[in-house]
Amino acid sequence: GKRLLLANKESLVMAGHLLMAAARKAGAVILPIDSEHNAIFQCLPAAQAGAPGLEGVSKILLTASGGPFRSWSAEAITAATPAQACAHPNWSMGRKISVDSATLMNKGLELIEACWLFDVAPSQVEIVVHPESIVHSLVQYVDGSVLAQLGNPDMRTPIAYGLGWPQRIDAGVAPLALVALSRLHFEAPDETRFPCLRLAREAAATGGTAMAVCNAANEIAVEAFLAGGIGFAA
Repeated sequence: GKRLLLANKESLVMAGHLLMAAARKAGAVILPIDSEHNAIFQCLPAAQAGAPGLEGVSKILLTASGGPFRSWSAEAITAATPAQACAHPNWSMGRKISVDSATLMNKGLELIEACWLFDVAPSQVEIVVHPESIVHSLVQYVDGSVLAQLGNPDMRTPIAYGLGWPQRIDAGVAPLALVALSRLHFEAPDETRFPCLRLAREAAATGGTAMAVCNAANEIAVEAFLAGGIGFAA
């Protein structure tokens, strides 16, 4: 009956079947700290009573900032440097996850994470590029309703949610000023320029060890890129 605040995605990507089975056997509730999955948890039904369910849910909409190269051409992306890849427009993150965000592999790994956490098929998770990183994710229902969780891009919010759940506690985060934001934008991801997203989705659909292989290959590729051994589009 413990509460597990999950702050990494690799444990689910590599061995989601083992972790989720152990949680079910122990009666544990897994509270994701990833801002997107925390948002989904909040928007799913019964999140206040225990592990969220899927009653009436038709689709999960997982948002992505698009990374620093969202508007770059394919040719420009080919010449991207580690410093450019690590310059995320909205979040302050480590070098490895910053590169994953730039390639959209981070979002692909988060798709796999969502499938395990919420027991949905890859086809039920849609990636939506949202450059402002204000809408952290959404859940679409069969009646046409879409519930979204909004907030400033500050990790203190999902951490506070996990610590306080099922109550709410003060996270020390500035209130969201919607009028000042004025506009929010959404677009489809370009899997031609960012093929890592497609690779992760295919790994999720394949199942078995494909997801672990995808994650391991990405770890090696990112390490080589940061060391100057390969180019960004290698």
